[in-house]
Amino acid sequence: MKMSQVMRMTKVRSISAIATLLMLLLATMPVQAALPESFDFSKNFYTVYGGPNIEATPIGDTEYSRGDTVTLNLGLMNKGVVQGFKSEKDSESTVDTVLQQTEMKYETQTTTADGILATLTSNNPNIKIKSSPQESGTLQQGKQSQSPTQFTLEISKNAPAGTYPLNLQLSYQYQNNTQVSGDEYDPATGLVTNQGVGVWYENKTQNQTIMVQVKKEPYFEVTNVTGDLYPDKGGMLYVTYKNTGEEPAKDATVRVSASDPFSTTDDQAFLGTLQPGQSAVAAFDMAVDSTATAKPYSLDSEILYEDTEGHDQVSDSVKIDTKVLTEKSKLPGFEFGAGVSFVALAACFIALRKKKQD
Repeated sequence: MKMSQVMRMTKVRSISAIATLLMLLLATMPVQAALPESFDFSKNFYTVYGGPNIEATPIGDTEYSRGDTVTLNLGLMNKGVVQGFKSEKDSESTVDTVLQQTEMKYETQTTTADGILATLTSNNPNIKIKSSPQESGTLQQGKQSQSPTQFTLEISKNAPAGTYPLNLQLSYQYQNNTQVSGDEYDPATGLVTNQGVGVWYENKTQNQTIMVQVKKEPYFEVTNVTGDLYPDKGGMLYVTYKNTGEEPAKDATVRVSASDPFSTTDDQAFLGTLQPGQSAVAAFDMAVDSTATAKPYSLDSEILYEDTEGHDQVSDSVKIDTKVLTEKSKLPGFEFGAGVSFVALAACFIALRKKKQD
């Protein structure tokens, strides 16, 4: 085989190897990578290793009561680090030296997280996230967010006490690589003329679990309501309260809010100490307005009690569902008296007639 043929075959193999290498390089790039058109690997002096690392920390209390709507505050901090550099191209001129130094300064910005978007989700139906994804700005290395990222949570009134994990997703862009270019070195200024910078950004997503708690405490429900209430008459209303929570309620007293068409001169009833699962009956003497419409009504009540730490507490509003009954029909006074007289006369007539027959 001739030497020229050998050289041509070697050249073809080299080109093929380079093409294969480039294909592998492109195949291993993250899908999110957005390589600028002006980026030229042959002119890149450094490859940097590292990036942002955003950590979220709850601010304030994360223990909530069932039935509450609360605000969860999260502080963000960028704990990203530069793990190292790799030299890709040696300096061959003064222009290269200046550009090399400039690129190094830009490469250190790889730890900055740009355009942070925070998304909070819950897999448990007892905790609902009422907020949409929140924009959290830009965080440089070692910096904390100036204001908290806030989410509104709705705690179900039926949520069991315990710990609930929430899923926090943080999405942002960061600088993956930088390339600088220029024409000539200007000794007067020490700069390179027509200097340009190409920045290659990538998208990154971090996931973190945020824990919140539903506290153990008494919780009250109305399990039974009895009592006949009539317009302009009223009556006794008997309400059964049950402690469905996890903690006892000491010296519990219930207070009812009587609104139109109801009124009462005694709006409180003592329930005593209710252990979890225990019930007690409260009795209220209710007056009903004479113009009240016969239909269902709802009254508000709340329970004052002492918790296990000796602190006075007031429960959330507890609904009492009752109704005003249709007024019992009765004869008017005159007709009633006449009717009684008629019955009496008839009885006398029958008695006299029987006596005569005897």
